[in-house]
Amino acid sequence: MLQFYFFLKLLKESFRDLIPIIIVILFFQLAIIQAVPDGWVSTAIGLGIVGVGLAIFLQGLEIGVFPVGEGLARDFAKSGWTAWILIFGFLIGFGTTIAEPALAVIADKAASISSGRIDATWLRIVVALSVGFAILLGVFRIIKGHPIHYYIIAGYILVVGVTFFAPQEIIGLAYDLGGVTTSTVTVPLVAALGIGLASSIKGRNPVIDGFGLIAFASLTPMIFVQIYGIAVYNLVDAKDVAEVVVQATVSTTAAITPQSLLMGIYNVAKDVLPIILIILFFQYVVVKKPIENIKTVFFGFFLVILGLDAFILGLEMGLFSLGETMAYQLTKSSSVMMIYAFAFAIGFSTTMAEPALMAIAKKAKEISDGKINDFALRLFVAAGVAIGIALGAFRIVDGGHIHYYIIVGYIVVIVLTFIAPKYIIPIAYDSGGVTTSTVTVPLVAALGIGLATNIEGRSPLIDGFGLIAFASLFPMITVMLYGIITEKLGVKSDTQIEKEELLHDTLSDAENMDLSTVNIDGSKVRHSLSLQFSAVVIIVPEDKRDEAIQAAHSAGASGVTVLNAHGIGLEGIANFYRTSFEATDVMLLFLLPQHMVNDVIKSIIHSLHITTTGKGIAFAFPLSHMKGISLTKEDIFKDKAYEVDINKKSENNLAQNSKS
Repeated sequence: MLQFYFFLKLLKESFRDLIPIIIVILFFQLAIIQAVPDGWVSTAIGLGIVGVGLAIFLQGLEIGVFPVGEGLARDFAKSGWTAWILIFGFLIGFGTTIAEPALAVIADKAASISSGRIDATWLRIVVALSVGFAILLGVFRIIKGHPIHYYIIAGYILVVGVTFFAPQEIIGLAYDLGGVTTSTVTVPLVAALGIGLASSIKGRNPVIDGFGLIAFASLTPMIFVQIYGIAVYNLVDAKDVAEVVVQATVSTTAAITPQSLLMGIYNVAKDVLPIILIILFFQYVVVKKPIENIKTVFFGFFLVILGLDAFILGLEMGLFSLGETMAYQLTKSSSVMMIYAFAFAIGFSTTMAEPALMAIAKKAKEISDGKINDFALRLFVAAGVAIGIALGAFRIVDGGHIHYYIIVGYIVVIVLTFIAPKYIIPIAYDSGGVTTSTVTVPLVAALGIGLATNIEGRSPLIDGFGLIAFASLFPMITVMLYGIITEKLGVKSDTQIEKEELLHDTLSDAENMDLSTVNIDGSKVRHSLSLQFSAVVIIVPEDKRDEAIQAAHSAGASGVTVLNAHGIGLEGIANFYRTSFEATDVMLLFLLPQHMVNDVIKSIIHSLHITTTGKGIAFAFPLSHMKGISLTKEDIFKDKAYEVDINKKSENNLAQNSKS
């Protein structure tokens, strides 16, 4: 039942996150393009499936992927088998990347663009090797405890250095491949591995050291692919192949059939299978330890497959085709500003619905003890993607060289690295790798190719790529700015807040234990005041419970503790132990400010006729050392007025007695 309520919460959040996409599509479709899209019913149904699939996917991560990834990392850390940890990291990176569908598509397109110089299979192997090496290097950094920015800065220098030697045709492709190699399933598992290691190794901080693996996986492909491009363009001659023209096309709405549903599940399961096989091998052959709650874990992986398939299915039911149609129509319009506005809006809305980002944001909030707000983090990441894509669109329209923009962006990232708080830096680096995945890439790619095709003097082969690189770069900047802002605002973790509140209460109460500590209007801020409280106890038959509670509520009582009770007379009992003790009464306990006591008791005894024909007992007694109760400002005001009234009556009585 608890898992069901958790799923409902995820479902609510999923549909909330789809709202930006719906708003963007409706605005541009109706206000700018001014046409009702074909198949809008299919798109609406698809969005519903996306929301449900997203919730199922996230629940699968929580009960399957995260526990097994962190458990393996802890076992490796305790064993001290450094070599095995590095091999595991390499295989996870290589095995998941080589099976990545998006990589296969881009590799085939790259082979056509290069006139046969680039071999699609070898390109996939090069990228997979680079990601495997990246995870291995990231795990090594966590084990050694080296600061992440040393590695990242060195990587940026290599990327920029190689760029000046790489052929122009390969640069945009290499930058884009850095953003598409981290899949929706890979990201959570890699994050779990890093956080699990950092949590288990003495002297490591899971916030500072646990993140960063995804950043490496996004950076190394840029270097490896450019080096590969230099080799093939200098050593391999172009083959005699037909000229390939890349057009900005519009895909059609996917037809949903039982065969397509089964094929979708099969394709997703095929992508997840290498991960499962690697985990099983290391769990049972290397660590030689069974997986805890194995049925729950495999059910979690099943939910991941099912949720991801539903998510992709929902996107294909019109959302992709609709987004590509809008991108294509806007690139043909005369208003350049509308293109930039659409690029910004589509970047922001799709990133907010990105499953991998949701998973990372939730994990960041969890291990930062609430100092990082998951929704705020996603907002800043989405803003970074939106700015990046808008600037990338401007670059295509303007005709500038991509590496100049990227170099300036890297310089800004490096400067912010030395200014931003340490805990946010690895998360910022990882944010660049998780933003370009299932939702964002198809729409962004369609926009880039559409712009480069329809603007005179631009080549879709050279200028059409690169938007994904911008979408990966700018979130690093905005997330580090988020960290700087939270530090300036003095945002505290949940533990810090609790300690400060506890210290405040302890100091206040230590001065005078006669003071009552209350929460005013349900806030977390506690106040110590001179207030008198009483306990009102009502014992009534069980069938009169709700009537008594309603009567007390009408008199101002805001809470009650209900206890089962059974009363017996002790006179004339032959055998006390044979008497049935089944509860037939209830005891209602009200903790009330002094001014409420009379009103509550009167309301209950009149409603239940306790003093005449009804059954029940009512009594009250004063309380001391009251701590933690919640009151409204109105309650406090009434209690003070009651106290003043009592004092006046007491003074009047004393005056009358003195006269007599």
